[in-house]
Amino acid sequence: MSCLAESWDRSWSNLGLRPPAGLCQQLWQAYSEPQRHYHSLQHLEECVAHFVAAKELATHAGEVEIALWFHDAIYEPDSKENELRSAEWAKAALKAANARPDMQQRVHALILSTRHDAASSDPDQRLLVDIDLAILGATPARFAEYGKQVRVEYGWVPEDVYAVKRKAVLEGFLARQPLYNTSYFRGLCEAQARDNLAAAVAVLG
Repeated sequence: MSCLAESWDRSWSNLGLRPPAGLCQQLWQAYSEPQRHYHSLQHLEECVAHFVAAKELATHAGEVEIALWFHDAIYEPDSKENELRSAEWAKAALKAANARPDMQQRVHALILSTRHDAASSDPDQRLLVDIDLAILGATPARFAEYGKQVRVEYGWVPEDVYAVKRKAVLEGFLARQPLYNTSYFRGLCEAQARDNLAAAVAVLG
């Protein structure tokens, strides 16, 4: 997890701020909560790795990277408020660090963009969304593992209900033309993501 420690220091350095005491430990504990199987430190580490490779695409690199740290900071599988609560936590943390209001608001909006419910014209939001969805274009083995992890997070949902709802989510991603916002992630992930999604939809019937 050394890449996460480097990411934490780099993001705050790029913001020109010092993080509130204990905040990194609080986030680490949050991503380690027992209800998490996909939305975990593994996911955060994968997102950071993608960010490092694509950070030149960011307009405000520090804001995108700190938004990654907070984008799943709150995660309860049965809640529809996770992104909002995560965004509010990030905004409060930035305010405590004496960030400018415009920076607080941009990070807040970045995190809300990971709801994946609306297209954005903001370049940083488009990049962040692509990073969050890069898992769809992972190797078939990692994509299969991801599918199993998500299923465990929704373990209380009956199999027939889960299959219908999960299929709808995956078909929604397949219907996007293109799936990824940036040419970088289209080149890296688009073809594999479509293969992965089509195979998963076929299995779900």
